[in-house]
Amino acid sequence: MFQPREYRHWIQTRDLVAYSVRIKETDLYIRTLTNLSTRAMASVIKHRQELEHYIGSHPFFAASFEPITVGKDAPTIIRAMAHAAKLAGVGPMAAVAGAIAQMVGEDLATLSKEVIVENGGDNYIRSASDRVVSIYAGNSPLSGKVGLLVHATETPLGICTSSGTVGPSISLGKADAAVAVAASAALADAAATAVGNAVITPDDIPRALEIAQGIDKLIGAVIIKDDHMGVWGKLEICHTDNRTDA
Repeated sequence: MFQPREYRHWIQTRDLVAYSVRIKETDLYIRTLTNLSTRAMASVIKHRQELEHYIGSHPFFAASFEPITVGKDAPTIIRAMAHAAKLAGVGPMAAVAGAIAQMVGEDLATLSKEVIVENGGDNYIRSASDRVVSIYAGNSPLSGKVGLLVHATETPLGICTSSGTVGPSISLGKADAAVAVAASAALADAAATAVGNAVITPDDIPRALEIAQGIDKLIGAVIIKDDHMGVWGKLEICHTDNRTDA
């Protein structure tokens, strides 16, 4: 059963073709210059198979809440997840949604100069024009009201969200939205988890932002808890009013 993604109704990317690809737990909403759903499906199958086969022989990879070292012969997606987890100080599965979005996005980028892949709030963006990414934060009054302005020259970029109040993903915190931005969507996903884990109440936001600052290669972070928000990094915050390009 796929979780409802009500924030997808906010998306107004009229210059791109939109379509969904769903396999098992993976639920992608993709936008490219043309419909590449068949190629996207093949990409998802390939990377999921590599992930599943690796976990089959290395079950601790899926169970660990701590970083794990993998061999140089491990599949690309496994190495990307392990590297992101090491930088963020979390288990490798904290990077899985971002890693899949990134791998599929990079595969499709050979066929489309513009690619946006959203995987449960984790985004890989490669764009030729500036985009606005609205932040979904559940029941927070700030949900859908603020977003990030992404310049085309800054992409490809990963923008990922972890929440302790929205969705099925595991979070040790209670943030309505912990958003991380990095060149790697796998890293952004892992970092969002690490930052979100540190937020129980609004008073925890400053400390969580300190954690974000300590993650190598992270560009910035946004944290929303109730009606409070904290921001760190080289980010442009804007008003969105439930509208988003990505």
